Amino acid sequence: MEDHEIKKLMRLELQRQRTTLQMIPSENYASQRVLEACGSVLNNKYAEGYPKKRYYQGNEAVDQVEQLAIDRAKKLFGAEHANVQPYSGSPANLAIYTALVGVGGTILGMKLDMGGHLTHGCPVTVSGKFFKSVQYGVSKETGLLDYDQIRTLARLHQPKIIVSGATAYPRTIDFQRFQEIAEEVGAYSMADISHIAGLIIGKAHPSPFPFTDVVMTTTHKTLRGPRGAIILSKTADRLADTAGLDEQESRKARDLAGKIDRAVFPALQGGPHLHSIAAKAIAFQEALQPEFSGYAQQIVKNARVLAETLLSHDINLVTGGTDNHLLLIDLIKTSAVGKIGSGKEVAVSLEKAGIVANANSIPYDSSTPFRPSGLRLGTPALTTQGMKESEMKEIGELLAKVIKNHQNEELLRSVRLRVLDLCRKFPLYQDS
Repeated sequence: MEDHEIKKLMRLELQRQRTTLQMIPSENYASQRVLEACGSVLNNKYAEGYPKKRYYQGNEAVDQVEQLAIDRAKKLFGAEHANVQPYSGSPANLAIYTALVGVGGTILGMKLDMGGHLTHGCPVTVSGKFFKSVQYGVSKETGLLDYDQIRTLARLHQPKIIVSGATAYPRTIDFQRFQEIAEEVGAYSMADISHIAGLIIGKAHPSPFPFTDVVMTTTHKTLRGPRGAIILSKTADRLADTAGLDEQESRKARDLAGKIDRAVFPALQGGPHLHSIAAKAIAFQEALQPEFSGYAQQIVKNARVLAETLLSHDINLVTGGTDNHLLLIDLIKTSAVGKIGSGKEVAVSLEKAGIVANANSIPYDSSTPFRPSGLRLGTPALTTQGMKESEMKEIGELLAKVIKNHQNEELLRSVRLRVLDLCRKFPLYQDS
């Protein structure tokens, strides 16, 4: 029996995606092959454990699926070890902390309102409740990471792990400097590259490999895969204390990859989502193709043109521009708005005009996360559709008009019509 209610809502969502500009930087369009794997018969198989080490029978096909995903992930990133089972980014980060920090241990991560993620030690999350959290920020003058401040905090608090990576930071991250700080204080270095994984693969952003101890990425942002995550790591633990241990105990203590695997399963998760793992494997194979590099670099080109266009219309950008896929607009310093806590109302107006972005806190925002003073937007989904620099200039013009006149309903309607024209030129999922 067909579920007409859900089918109608799925068609409604497809229509929304086809007729609006998706500019939330953490969203993208997966390929048809990825979507097909997510809805495949692999959904039906339960397979606790790892390939060739399952607690259930009937794993001939799924063992090969997971091993393919592992092999492709390692090849794609140049990693020594890959765990492809994490259901999403947040539980993947928790698995890393469970493996390497332990309850009550200290995490040094980026503050949420400075561009970090909830799971980098934010007090309202498990990462800030089960672990001692110390948070670093950005320079008030430049909006850039202050590596000297990070080193000072690391020396003072002696964290077990130092987390790099962000969700609303528009500049290049120096992963090697994070590694150097971690080594100086005897901490693990961890990079959360969820937003920029595709850029790293396409050499549009420096990689945390081979020096970083452990790396987590989601698979659905610039990587264009299914919703999920993977953990990549070294195999040997450089911080293992093996003094006084016999050979077998010493080998186990040095087994960094094993610690990660045991933290994912059985510590935090049960049976892996094999349909999602198959979709990850497909996304990895797509990202291994030569054309993916051009795609990743086009994302960055598009973001820079968009930034230049907005700046030319006196729209203030945190850090004055971007090096990656996203931009963060400071609406307080944008004279046409100039109001604390105006991010949500501007985001709502943009959606009325067919442009989907998200309200976001800016560094040192005096408002609340529910009424932030910034706007975050990015170019991955538009680039997937095939849009390039000329479209970014036009979209930048439309964005500036709406931001400056976000209460003008007539203007919003006229911009909406132009957005529909753009969407028709770059059709999405034509066979759906």
